Amino acid sequence: MKRTALLASFSLAALALSLSGCAKNADSKVLTIGLQAPISGQYAAEGQWARQSAETAASLINAKGGVEGMQIKIELADDAGNPKDSALAAQKLISKGVKLVVGSYGSGITIPAADLYDSKGVVSVGYGCTAVRLTMEKQRSNFFRTCGRDDTQSAFFAKVVEKLGAKRVAIMHDNSDYGKGVAEDAKKFLEPLVSAKKTEIIYYDAITPGNTDYTAAVQKLKTLKPDLWFYTSYYSEAGLLIKQARQAGLDCLFVGSNAVPNPEFVKIAGNAAVKGSLMLNEPMPQFLATPEATEFLDAYKKAYKEIPGSIWAVYAADGVNALVAAVKTAKSTDPAKVTTAMRALSGAKGITGELMFDDRGDRKNVPYQLYAYDDKGELSPYPLP
Repeated sequence: MKRTALLASFSLAALALSLSGCAKNADSKVLTIGLQAPISGQYAAEGQWARQSAETAASLINAKGGVEGMQIKIELADDAGNPKDSALAAQKLISKGVKLVVGSYGSGITIPAADLYDSKGVVSVGYGCTAVRLTMEKQRSNFFRTCGRDDTQSAFFAKVVEKLGAKRVAIMHDNSDYGKGVAEDAKKFLEPLVSAKKTEIIYYDAITPGNTDYTAAVQKLKTLKPDLWFYTSYYSEAGLLIKQARQAGLDCLFVGSNAVPNPEFVKIAGNAAVKGSLMLNEPMPQFLATPEATEFLDAYKKAYKEIPGSIWAVYAADGVNALVAAVKTAKSTDPAKVTTAMRALSGAKGITGELMFDDRGDRKNVPYQLYAYDDKGELSPYPLP
């Protein structure tokens, strides 16, 4: 009996070792890419679109054989759109051994996570974090972003003001890293027009995010009579602001920064209120004719019966594409080698264009365009004069 028990024990140990080896071999054929996004909270819609976009990008890569013999798996971490949960989400992915991460939405949300990832040697690619200070105030060796920076958007805004001939400009933000950054840069890039007395900034102030009544701010704007009202923060407040402004009879041109154009903005404000408003944004994939954009949108629509609600979700997908391109270039998943490859990428094609990064991790050559809402709440390109 002792001999039988001993043999049985050896057999079980051998079986466990065999299964362990199989698991290890199976794991070695999977490349896990983390996705940190606001799956819950105020910006849950953005998080869901990011998840669906990242998974669509992964499925397209997997259908073509994966990368270096590995299939892509997206590991999700919900940061609920706030800094505290952002750090917790990052720690969750780090504890699981994830070495390549895409995330997150919102500059102030991304910063604590980016610091954690960088300290642990994890490569992270921001997809919806445009604050200049993310890359200019602090060097994070392993941080990149597929989106553009606020100063490039604000430079484009100054061009819009000049082309439209707006004389009296109102600039409103919400004191967030993103909103205040865009507003400050907009003011800076308008300075030549102000000095030449072609434009006057008649209003520059912040509202409190999360409120439901912006009557005081709207009435102040109505008294000042701007030609153009630039709101530099997020869609949730923008929807309420434009709705309450139109109800109060303020009919000046409303221009939203690139965190405004979103189905949720239209849902909050209503089609009538958003009609004629202009939006700054990077090129949106539904207006791109590249094979990569067409392939992505076709696959996304097949899976989810719609297109992504914002450009940020598509940048999340391009975060996956950039990491995969770097793994191919490096022929390795070692984070240090992937980081080196990310900085050297050339000719890597993403949904939103070529994926190239400078020494600070900023994406190169991100263009901006102007879009307009029609009476159906739908966007289309708006050519400048």
